[in-house]
Amino acid sequence: MPELTITRVFDAPRELVFAAWTDPDQLASWLGPHGYTGCAVTLATRPGGAWRACIRSPEGDEHWMHGTYREITAPERLVFTFTWDTEGDLRAETLVTIDFADLDGKTEMTFVQAGFPAAADRDDHHGGWTSSFDDLAGFIHHRGEEDR
Repeated sequence: MPELTITRVFDAPRELVFAAWTDPDQLASWLGPHGYTGCAVTLATRPGGAWRACIRSPEGDEHWMHGTYREITAPERLVFTFTWDTEGDLRAETLVTIDFADLDGKTEMTFVQAGFPAAADRDDHHGGWTSSFDDLAGFIHHRGEEDR
């Protein structure tokens, strides 16, 4: 089955990048392609815990998603299932694995989403995640400025 891999380096310690994924308020601040807003995020950040989130498009369309955490090793690794809830979105369950490596105070994040039914589904998600990670970089930069 096709999988998507995206690697990014953030100019921030991995504790800060990890928290951006596991704190609901922080996740809502950057989740979704550019122009979208996180409008609801609930996270039970423990193995077996459920998560659910909604992103809203600039036109006001809501896209709900959910999953279950399989592994949480702060600040090194996060593994969870991912399924869209909204009619018209990909409804297959995929598995997301994110590794956070320390690079002398910076963080290399390797994001892998596996289990797409077809390469076209994987390709559709590449742009959305890439745009989200651009927003994540801006969010982390802003958070780093606040902490200094």
